[in-house]
This record gives sequence, C-alpha cells and structure tokens, in this order.
Amino acid sequence: MRLAIDAMGGDHAPKEIVLGAMEAVKENKDLQITLYGDENQIKPILTDSKQIKIIHTDEKITSEDEPVKAVRRKKNASLVLMAKAVKDGEADACISAGNTGALMSAGLFVVGRIPGIDRPALSPTFPTVDGQGFLMLDVGANVDAKPEHLLQYGIMGSIYVERVRNIKKPRVGLLNVGTEDGKGNDLTKKAFQLLENAPIHFVGNVEARDILNGVADVVVTDGFSGNVALKTMEGVAETIFSLLKGAFMSSTKTKIAAALVKNDLKGIKDRLDYSEYGGAGLFGLSAPVIKAHGSSKSRAITNAVKQAVYMVENNVTATIQNTIETINEEEEK
Repeated sequence: MRLAIDAMGGDHAPKEIVLGAMEAVKENKDLQITLYGDENQIKPILTDSKQIKIIHTDEKITSEDEPVKAVRRKKNASLVLMAKAVKDGEADACISAGNTGALMSAGLFVVGRIPGIDRPALSPTFPTVDGQGFLMLDVGANVDAKPEHLLQYGIMGSIYVERVRNIKKPRVGLLNVGTEDGKGNDLTKKAFQLLENAPIHFVGNVEARDILNGVADVVVTDGFSGNVALKTMEGVAETIFSLLKGAFMSSTKTKIAAALVKNDLKGIKDRLDYSEYGGAGLFGLSAPVIKAHGSSKSRAITNAVKQAVYMVENNVTATIQNTIETINEEEEK
C-alpha cells in the first residue's frame, strides 16, 4: 500500500503531518508513505524513515492562494506533486490538510473523475449521539447541484459506508425542510424520486435537527446546504463548550464542580472530535483523495491514513464505478 501525503498543508504542517504519518506506519507494516514538502523542515521531525520517504519541494499552496490558478501555476507545489503521484500510479491514494479548493481542483484536473460521475462530493463523517457517526455529502465541492448529482452522492456514500465503515445496508436520507414525501424545492423533489429508485436503502427525507441523532447513516444534500450545515454544527459545538467553560470558571463553587465532572466533559468532547473519523473523502475521483481538517493534529492525520487504506483495500473507487456503469446501462435500455 502506497500513500502520498502533502506534508506542507494545514495549520500545523509539517510537524503534525509527519508525526501522524509515523504513527500510521507503526500500526501498519505494509504501508509505504511518501511525504511531499520541504525536506529541511521535515527531516528533523522524521525519526523513522524505514517506511517513509521524502520528495523535496519548497513550493506550496497556501490558504490565501486562488485554488484553480494555484494548481495550474504551482506545478511543483507539494499538493500538486502529491496528486500527480496518484495519477502516475506511484501512489494508491493521497491526503492533504491544505487548501480545500486547491485539493478539489487537483483532484479534478490531476487525479481525474470516475467515468459517469458528473461532480465529485466532499464527504466528511460527523459524530452522532450513539457514537456511530454519519456521512454527509456534499459539504462544499459543488454549491449548485442537479438531481442526478444527488443520486450519485447517495450511491457513492452508501458504498463507502458499507465497505469502509462496515455498516450493512446503510440508511440513506435526503436533507430537507420536512420529512414528508413531496417536501422541499424542485431540486429535492426530483432527487427524492431518483433516490427512491436507486439500488440503495433510501429512508426518505431527514431534517437537520435529527441528523446528529443518527436518523441516517448517509445524508445527501447539495454543497451549499451541506456547507451551511457543516459550519453550523461546528459553530454550535464550539459555542456550547465555550459557554460551559465560562459557567464552570465563574466561581469557586463551579470550579469545584468542574473538577468533579472534568473526565465526563472530556468524554463528551472526544465523542464530538472530528479526528476520530479521519478526513473528508472527495468521492467521485478515480482514486481515493482525503481532505484532512486544516487544524488537524497527528491523531487526525493517522486516522485519515487509515481511512485512505480502508478505501483502497475495499475497492471503493472500483465499486462506485461499476455501480454507476450498471445504472447507466439500465437507463439506456
């Protein structure tokens, strides 16, 4: 198994990226990782190079760069070289915590799409109350979507959750303003009909207030609504923990109470930790491409590596392609 990683992407690069990669190879002796980035910064951190090699480049794409232009102009950027390694067959999958737009552009222009997939989807896994988690797609790769795109999202998400997360017959729900059939705008009404006839376990419309309660294993939506939902959930979680911290630090009595429930609160925070689920897959590309969170620490990188390994080992890309081909052939008949 060969993985390519952008060592210079993210808020804590390259240190946390390198540490995460080293932890991953400790747990998987068959894994070979290539880090793309500044060798002068990476080498002092890399203490185990048996399964990890460095491809040096001092060019990188920053968060301020315009994604498409950066990918086209910065040919030797760590993120671009990483994607090229996948295209050239030198790596089975790739991971970056860097510029999301640039990674999506590199995925499209360098790695390439699966034949039959119109638009790739950015697909993170969110925590649920029961700890099972759910996959949402799309959360920002395409803000304008057609019903056919949502159909493809549902199929890709179902295959991923079943193959990688080992959930049999995953429930696929369509994010909507109500649970009743016929609810929503023109996009969701048409998408509902397509999903209902797809080879997946479609459970109908789901509301945003229910998704964290585990109402579905896969939640399908357009990139605009998905990104709004993503940012809302992140903001609410941060606000709640900030309010709790303020309340517990307000007096001596509450500080004592905080000390008593400290471990319990940490347990809740860990259950909401994105790093437990790896990164967001860019589904629909011809090889696994994982977008790790920009603020990823080593643990999140390690889990993103595991996620990429699972996708390769379980032939997720090939299964998506075969399923889409079968559906298209049946439609032509």
